[in-house]
Amino acid sequence: MGEGVSVGRPSGALRKILVPLALAQFICSFAGSNMNVMITDISKDLGTTVQGVQIAITLFLLVMAALMIPGGKLTDRWGRKRCFTIGLVIYGIGALMSAASPGLGVLILGNSIFEGVGTALLIPPVYILTTLLFSDITSRARAFGIITGMGGVGAAAGPLIGGLITTAISWRAAFVFQALVIAVIVWLSRDIVDPVEPDPTRPFDTLGAVLSAAGLILVVMGVLSADNNLALMAVLLTVGAIFLALFFLHIRARERRHAEPLLSTALFRNRTSNLGLVTQNVQWLLLMGTAFVVSAYLQVVRGYNAIQTGVIFTAATGGILASSLAAERLAKRYAQRTLVTAGFVTTIAGVVVLLALVKGSPSAWAFAPGLLLIGLGVGVMLTPSVNVVQSAFPEEQQGEISGLSRCISNLGSSLGTAVAGTILVSTLTKRSYAAAMIVLAIIGLVGLGAALFLPTQRPQRALAA
Repeated sequence: MGEGVSVGRPSGALRKILVPLALAQFICSFAGSNMNVMITDISKDLGTTVQGVQIAITLFLLVMAALMIPGGKLTDRWGRKRCFTIGLVIYGIGALMSAASPGLGVLILGNSIFEGVGTALLIPPVYILTTLLFSDITSRARAFGIITGMGGVGAAAGPLIGGLITTAISWRAAFVFQALVIAVIVWLSRDIVDPVEPDPTRPFDTLGAVLSAAGLILVVMGVLSADNNLALMAVLLTVGAIFLALFFLHIRARERRHAEPLLSTALFRNRTSNLGLVTQNVQWLLLMGTAFVVSAYLQVVRGYNAIQTGVIFTAATGGILASSLAAERLAKRYAQRTLVTAGFVTTIAGVVVLLALVKGSPSAWAFAPGLLLIGLGVGVMLTPSVNVVQSAFPEEQQGEISGLSRCISNLGSSLGTAVAGTILVSTLTKRSYAAAMIVLAIIGLVGLGAALFLPTQRPQRALAA
């Protein structure tokens, strides 16, 4: 294995490598939320509807989720650095296609498909390389804190940056911005060396990849169709569940034949990891669901423009940034279960505040306290949730668990936009806004329940000692 870290702070070379990895997570998370403030501008320019833009956003997040596990497996076959670079190039092409799109179809092709596929290829290497290069708990926790923190900041800052660019120039310029950032990441990552040699002979479970992707896509599309066709929703959910059941039967059959499956069933037998995956899913569901609901409500019902909507989200951005910057100190003082639990309590409180304060207030700033609490809560629990999952498995399984972890997180993001967004766009009134926020709060309680069952572990400073 390549250069690692034994104790304490990472070397200058590793800190330099961490920059493009963190920036890659930032831009991918940014892409998942910046379109929220462009809903009105895109729908008018491309002659589509709010639901059309919602579908584009959800599909981007869904393609990431559906292909993240195959993307993680391909890192073993193609190499982590090569997958990272190929993903960046595909993503950049998609961003430029989106910037030039004449209609919703090309926007979906560029943003939802190309950027989604690119993200699925480049994100697993980010977490695998971090796990392999930062070998002790303290330095790895610090690295994960920076990367997940940048992801949270990207998701929360997306509306502000997207709003500024859209108002000052055009919504198309926001995609040009993404392409420019991708070019910078490609340049910064030129010195990254894969710590483990790729194995081109490694088998790849193509049928497993197709079954898993089809199942996830059908389930989320079923949720999206709930607002106008309940029969279609039932069919899509049923067929999606069948595909997922076939996927699990398929990988079990491959294991019995001693053939390598797309995903080892052993990953689901780790209780701690399973609980951590639930918390990851719900965290991103809450963050992205809230972002879409509040953004759509402000623009369509309140009539705010992109920059006004983006400025309001600075409260969430500030909350995530503050808690992410404190992640290392918090990890040294508190157990991971404590941090994740506290994060859910704070986030759910933020959702409740959004519901209570906004109900009768005409002021846009009534959204700030709730968004701040959500930002603080999500920022506190992002890093410990990732660290719980990644650290539960040895190096040889990092490709699989990284892909599964990112899949579950992005599935949460797509479900958040699909579930809460579908409830909202059904009527786009105060009542539908309230219903969407209530659903998010209930789902947050599920995440809190999973966090309470995480094992109690000593703070990382004690573990490092």
